[in-house]
Amino acid sequence: MIRPNSATLRWLIPYFGRARGAWIAAILATIVASATEPLVPALLKPLLDKGFQAGGIPLWMVPAALLLIFAVRGFAGFLADIALAKITQDGLLLLRRDMFARLLDARLALFGEQNATALSNTVVFEVQNGATLLVNAVIGLLKDSVALIALLAYLLYLNWQLTLIVFLIVPGVAWLIRTVSKRLYRIARATQTATNDLAYVVEENVLAARVVRLHGAQASQAERFFGLSSSLRRLAMKTAVASATITPMTHMLAAAALSIVICIALWQSRGGITVGTFASFITAMLMLIAPIKRVSEVANPISRGLAAVQRAMDLIEKTPAESGGTHAADRARGHIEFKDVSVVYREDAQPALDQVSLVVEPGQVIALVGPSGSGKTTLANLLPRFVQPTAGTVLLDEHAVTDWKLDSLRRQFALVSQDVVMFNDTLAANIALGSQMDKARVAQCAEAANLGDVVAALPDGLDTMVGHNAAQLSGGQRQRLAIARALYKDAPILILDEATSALDTASERQVQEALTRLMAGRTTLIIAHRLSTIEHADRVVVLDQGRIAESGSHAQLVASGGLYARLHALQFGAQ
Repeated sequence: MIRPNSATLRWLIPYFGRARGAWIAAILATIVASATEPLVPALLKPLLDKGFQAGGIPLWMVPAALLLIFAVRGFAGFLADIALAKITQDGLLLLRRDMFARLLDARLALFGEQNATALSNTVVFEVQNGATLLVNAVIGLLKDSVALIALLAYLLYLNWQLTLIVFLIVPGVAWLIRTVSKRLYRIARATQTATNDLAYVVEENVLAARVVRLHGAQASQAERFFGLSSSLRRLAMKTAVASATITPMTHMLAAAALSIVICIALWQSRGGITVGTFASFITAMLMLIAPIKRVSEVANPISRGLAAVQRAMDLIEKTPAESGGTHAADRARGHIEFKDVSVVYREDAQPALDQVSLVVEPGQVIALVGPSGSGKTTLANLLPRFVQPTAGTVLLDEHAVTDWKLDSLRRQFALVSQDVVMFNDTLAANIALGSQMDKARVAQCAEAANLGDVVAALPDGLDTMVGHNAAQLSGGQRQRLAIARALYKDAPILILDEATSALDTASERQVQEALTRLMAGRTTLIIAHRLSTIEHADRVVVLDQGRIAESGSHAQLVASGGLYARLHALQFGAQ
């Protein structure tokens, strides 16, 4: 039943096997609770044989024995439950820690292959459900196995001939478990994928609520959601059918064995078997049905648990982490060089960059312009290694970026883009992101980013929670918050990716003033569509279809009458 997934179970041992004391307590308590199962039918024998006779057993003995048995079982069950909770939660803590750590250092290709909903479901929900199911199933299997052994031992003690008939159930139950568990595992994996797809549709419609309403797409989105819900329903029904098949078939096997036992026991009773022995045997045999049923049904939770945990195993073991070199520097000079760099995202598509060579001297301001899709952002993303070149070399201070330690390399860059990402934390924490908090310096950076009035107007100042992606702030305020973050990081190289493209004139002026302070003394790459914002750049590099079409100062390029001049004329005419 478990053999095909034994590797997954072995992989889990370092996470859930550390709490040895809790495991010992859970196992011992489970054994004690299960071993008392035969004591209940064992009481029936003296009760029926002697309890109704004068001078038989004392009246107080039976209730006292019952109370003692259930007190022991109750206390043992309590200890087992507490121990199980500790095992599960301690293991989950370690497993989630490693999963989230892998998300933080995984190659960025992972986030193109899997959507955010699938990854968050795996880390938060699936791994918890899977681990809980597995730990409970393992302990439940132990509990029911001990109960079965104890009851069978008592049955053998009472009448070994009749007990042999009971063993006829075992091969049938084993075949059922093996057959159904394989199907349940396949369905569980398909259910995970269907659940992630359904959750992703919900996420998309929450994030794009205005677009959906504006385009009247509610009906098509509802139909899409219903289709995926129907697929999930079909899988749930298949799981229900497979699980429900086990119980009646197990009961039929048990009923057949029970019928044969009763007939033979009645025949044997004519040879001297007592009423107490007969009642005790039948009661113990009937008590076998419940643990047999649970053992036969354990395939479902184990299959679902293994399928859920397999995703965690794949994330940690099969997702490659980013790798870097050994070179490190506290602060780079800012000398950048691209040597014959090409980037190809898909073999059947045009290269995003095609043999680009470019040198940026320390402290220079370089503007990257060109039509959409010309490779501007790809070129900038090569520097912090968000994108890997297909060919060529990217160097920072005469060292290939692949030779730098990743943490040291990325400390050299600050980014301000049109898509500002903020965390649901305080304003100060968002500004000091990734660095040690210095409230005085945070306040200085906020002031330098023209955020002083905004901070003063907030109820808790810099300690105000900004909410989901700082949605209560305006576009200009969020851009200035990103500039304050870049000022606080104080990196020697600055990348500005369309930092003012979505702002109105008043907001752009405030942001541009803050950017001027930020750019002072730093090597800066500016990606811009608004050519009016890069007129004072030291050099303008014009990209077209992944190649450098022309390069020079703003005045030189306007005078040359090339692509830049045409783009400038179009924008000037549009104004």
